Amino acid sequence: MGKFILKTDSVNKVINIELEGTFSNEDGLKSIQAYQQTVNPITPSEYALQIDCRKLNVTAPDVVPLLEGCFIMFKADGFEKVSLTLENNPILKMQLARLGRKAGLENLEITSTVQS
Repeated sequence: MGKFILKTDSVNKVINIELEGTFSNEDGLKSIQAYQQTVNPITPSEYALQIDCRKLNVTAPDVVPLLEGCFIMFKADGFEKVSLTLENNPILKMQLARLGRKAGLENLEITSTVQS
């Protein structure tokens, strides 16, 4: 089951999203709804979007279109910058980078961390 936490840091103009686990289509739709409620009151072009994917599992093929839709939504919202932080997970990194390119999200930055 996928879990998500959304936090708005108005002072630093950052939306923080923490993702964890394996998302089903239902989990994805719930997270999109929460995301839209978080983003509606702000001007996204003045904010950076930071997504912590360190506890996220590789997305199942049937959920990939939903994830791609999220990247398209991030681009449409016009965030100043979109940053993804991952564990050292080359498969997830490739998957997210490919979806970002496909969505035309040019301000996407993916960082891998190694936790000891």
